[in-house]
Amino acid sequence: MTGDGQSRIAKLELDTGTIIRWNPEVEHERQVAIFDLLERNLFALENGFAGPYHVELSLDDSTLVFRVRDITDSHRTEIKVSVRPFRTIIKDYFLICDSYFQAIKTASPSRIEAIDMGRRGLHNEGAQQLADALDGRIRVDDETARRLFTLICVLHIRG
Repeated sequence: MTGDGQSRIAKLELDTGTIIRWNPEVEHERQVAIFDLLERNLFALENGFAGPYHVELSLDDSTLVFRVRDITDSHRTEIKVSVRPFRTIIKDYFLICDSYFQAIKTASPSRIEAIDMGRRGLHNEGAQQLADALDGRIRVDDETARRLFTLICVLHIRG
C-alpha cells in the first residue's frame, strides 16, 4: 500500500547529533532504507493534520521521537514512543546482523541463507512491534514499518 499523495513521508531526516560514526554496512542500510521509504510509503497522522510530511526521527534517552510537520511548515507535532519494549529485539537483530555480515565472508550459501531468513524474521517482528506501538497515532503499512524499524536500529548505534 502506498500513500494517497498526502498520506506519505516526503522528507525524512535522522538526528545524527549523538552518532559517532557508522561503518559502511550500516551507512548502506541507512541510505537504502531512506531511499526505499521515500520512494514508497504510507504514513498518516491518525488524528492530526494532512501530509505530505517531513519527519525527523531521533532518540531521546529511551524514547523514539517522531517530529512531524507538513510541507508548508504550518503544522507540527511530536509523537513519542518508548524504545524499552524494543530493546531485546534490537539487540537480537544486531547480533544476527553481525553473524550475517561475518557469514557472507566465508560461510556456505545455505548457511548464509539460513542466517538471512532469521534476520528477516526478526526484522519483520520489529516492524510489527513498531506498527503496533504507533497504532492509533500514526498509520503505516508493512513496508514503511520495516524501513522505520531499520532506521530505529541505525539510531541505536552509538559508535
